[in-house]
Amino acid sequence: MSRKYKFYNKEGLYFVSFATVYWIDIFVRHLYCDIIVNSLIYCKNKLGLELYCWCIMPSHIHLIFSAKNHNPDILLGRIKEYTSKEIVKAIKENSQESRKEWLLWMFERAGLKSSNVKEYQFWQHNNKPIELWSTTVIEQKADYLHDNPVVAGFVDEAWHWKYSSAIDYSGGKGLIELDEL
Repeated sequence: MSRKYKFYNKEGLYFVSFATVYWIDIFVRHLYCDIIVNSLIYCKNKLGLELYCWCIMPSHIHLIFSAKNHNPDILLGRIKEYTSKEIVKAIKENSQESRKEWLLWMFERAGLKSSNVKEYQFWQHNNKPIELWSTTVIEQKADYLHDNPVVAGFVDEAWHWKYSSAIDYSGGKGLIELDEL
């Protein structure tokens, strides 16, 4: 994680965004999105993730979360570490992945530029955590997060985006059980 961006209040509620290296569109396949979803569910059930809003876009992810164990930096690091390994593994094993060689080459290339990466770098290092300190700011970030697929032109209504918590805020049931804000 960049030294410029920190989780100063370990008990705080945070909005974070993190992207793939070179902003590569990975999350255009359900297989890779499902790895993220399953990881978030696992972290909720086993590692103390309190998840309030989320959205997976083709090249990046937005979360509004806190950590029961007051370790948001460690928790986010675990999510990124696990998902990067699992997605790279899934790419290698996916016989239908037409971009396999190019993707692995790009991740390897990014890894060579980073002193703390052994082989492949999947995620950019920075997370840009923003502490949410008021109801107004929470609503602003939740709206931004949920409207991302609409602004990008993928759907007409935020709750139509499968890989998002927008449906949970529209009276439906999403893929991940959320904590209440």
